[in-house]
Amino acid sequence: MFHQKIKNRTSGVLIYGITPPKLTTPLEKVIELSQKTIERIQALPVDALIVYDVQDESSRTKETRPFPFMPALDPLAYSLEYLADLKIPKIIYRPAGKYTQEELSNWFKSLKENDCHPVLVGVPSPDYVPKISLPEAYEIWSTYKDTSVIGAISIPERHVVLQDEDQRMLDKIQSGVSYFVTQCVFNVEYSKNMLAALKSRCEKEGHGLPTVIFTLSTCGSVKTLEFMEWLGIHFPEKVKASLLESENILSDSTELCLQIAKVLSEYCTELEIPFGFNIESVAIRKDEIEASIALVHKIDGILKQQLLSNTKTFIH
Repeated sequence: MFHQKIKNRTSGVLIYGITPPKLTTPLEKVIELSQKTIERIQALPVDALIVYDVQDESSRTKETRPFPFMPALDPLAYSLEYLADLKIPKIIYRPAGKYTQEELSNWFKSLKENDCHPVLVGVPSPDYVPKISLPEAYEIWSTYKDTSVIGAISIPERHVVLQDEDQRMLDKIQSGVSYFVTQCVFNVEYSKNMLAALKSRCEKEGHGLPTVIFTLSTCGSVKTLEFMEWLGIHFPEKVKASLLESENILSDSTELCLQIAKVLSEYCTELEIPFGFNIESVAIRKDEIEASIALVHKIDGILKQQLLSNTKTFIH
């Protein structure tokens, strides 16, 4: 369903996102965690699973990282070895510039053979010298364009600063990208600004609109909020103050995610931009994982209600 929804530009895509266990995790613990992950996700109404590639981004900023960086298992290897029983498409992140043409070609082949789809991201720091450019990576992938879909990331915060995210997205669309997964959204106005620019740019250049999948993530603690800010996620001042003063930051951030989902669903419908949501679960605390599971079901309800409303409007 994921592949067809993206190909057909069908709104309502719902995805769950995870990070692989840390490299230092004992084998028996990896197996245990993986089985729990499979059991959770099998019961979810999702079209695909994102498995992130965890990179050390410490050199990206001078600010101290709130949590120490710990390398994780390779996302594709982890998916194939430990999540094989989870029979849904996997979306695998990879910083293309870290690999040679041959390595990337073999990786794309393995993805295709195992019902996985790529999302290519940039290098972890500005001073990193890539082994291959993103356009070259997209060209290698183009062999599979008739039977697969390739994604990229979009960052509303970057658009506010540079005012060129729409052009970046169009460049990638011209290279074969058909869907974008955003950075985690807490500033809905930033996302709306990016979407309006994307709509205008695609119309001007005569290109069809891609599917935009908005990442939503609950925030279970003040330190998690600080880490999100370190990653470049922007919290409006009123939102940040409200969360910092909250007696239950996890519950309040979950409610905020639902409000954001409703606003963006309506706005994308208005602009006729195909859309979906990625519910991110990268925490290890049980209550945060459970909150992400509950959020998936609530977002699924929002999507169904929005799509039903659109159908009725069309009929009338």
